[in-house]
Amino acid sequence: MQRRRFIRAWLAAWGLALGGCGAADTRAETGSRAGAAPAAWLPTVDAPADGARRVVVVGAGMAGLAAARELQAWGDTVVVIEARDRAGGRTWTSAAWPDLPLDLGASWIHGVDGNPMSDLAALAGARLVPIDLEANRVFSSFAGEIADATLAPWRERLESIISDAQDADDDASVHDVVAASLDWESLADTDRWTVLYLLNSMLEHEYAGSIERLSTYWYDDAGEYGGGDAFLAPGYGAIVDLLASELTIEYQQPVRQIRWDDAGVTVVSAGASWQADQVVITVPLGVLRAGSIEFVPALPASHRAAIAALEMGTLNKCYLRFAEVFWPTDADWLGYISPERGLWAEWVSLARVLGQPVLLGFNAADQGRDIERLSDGQIVASALDALGTMFDIDVPQPLAVQITRWASDPFAGGSYSYNPVGADPALRDALAAPVRDRLFIAGEATHREHHATTHGAYLSGMRAAQLARDAR
Repeated sequence: MQRRRFIRAWLAAWGLALGGCGAADTRAETGSRAGAAPAAWLPTVDAPADGARRVVVVGAGMAGLAAARELQAWGDTVVVIEARDRAGGRTWTSAAWPDLPLDLGASWIHGVDGNPMSDLAALAGARLVPIDLEANRVFSSFAGEIADATLAPWRERLESIISDAQDADDDASVHDVVAASLDWESLADTDRWTVLYLLNSMLEHEYAGSIERLSTYWYDDAGEYGGGDAFLAPGYGAIVDLLASELTIEYQQPVRQIRWDDAGVTVVSAGASWQADQVVITVPLGVLRAGSIEFVPALPASHRAAIAALEMGTLNKCYLRFAEVFWPTDADWLGYISPERGLWAEWVSLARVLGQPVLLGFNAADQGRDIERLSDGQIVASALDALGTMFDIDVPQPLAVQITRWASDPFAGGSYSYNPVGADPALRDALAAPVRDRLFIAGEATHREHHATTHGAYLSGMRAAQLARDAR
């Protein structure tokens, strides 16, 4: 799956990027392509200001930054309104550990050939390392380590079941299709746990939605670039900083209301308001679904239907930093099968390549949301319990932790969007449709071909800027 290729590239990238780097200047020392020419899609010369407008961009994530830079390059007066105290949105490189910057949100580039993120990385002086390493081991709570020879037949069977179901007359959830095909109740407990682990690893961790909600027809409906995946060392913050430079961004201003009519638009936060000719709205689908922003008048029925039908998934991370390594060092990827579906099912070790005693644990979909209700202490205790079972040891307390809670983040409402049962991908086109030449909606959820990716968000912002320009 794509995430596994990313992890391997990520580990290799860290090994190259951090060797000998000073902590304070890690980003600047990751390497660059000196003199690289900017790609054609990145504005380099301001166009004439004929027909210039005042535009408010709501949200300083990847889509918002892309739209704002494009419109500003065309001569528009642009202000970006951002709810957080930083740019990037769900693209967030943490500096909590100065010697080890870590991406808490988006982390990798899906397909480096022709991908705008690759060119932006070069412009930002960041290193791309597309490397594929095979180093993984899977453990269980009931039989110790599980050989891949045991998992492979189940994996192939599941892939065949899902592929056949995509040709069925009616859509159904992945869970229902698999349960019916395998005669679920007749399976031994350990077989059910193994199947659920594989579905969690293959699908829920990839698409962030639960198998009860993922559409068998459409869960994997997306385009992709060639050239393999790559990690951006040492983090997406390099691209965010590049795009945010020279923009006017108003931070800590959660937008509460957007009023629009034939005369223009008014964007209102708790403490300020902005008037403009047009507005580009790039908040995540989760924010739109929560109704955090009031539209006056309401968005058209087609937009509201798309918002209601598409859903946000969850993929949370937990970084644990220890005094020393106590886990196997011959594997970068560590899987865990247990009766509690999806709990700490996937781990990444930073020990072998990076030389750091750090483990990264993931929880996705329903388990990812459920774990957010626990305190940091309870999450760490749960993680240590799983690790203790995996390796049959008493696990020491970590020196430091970093934990995400994307589903309960009011400015995200989840990690990224997915296609649930009954949600045709055409809904993404409906969400991106301009509203009376005043409102333009962007973000990864609006990109039919590349949703759930940073490049999809970026491209949607560029598209929204062009639509706004064309509407004049």
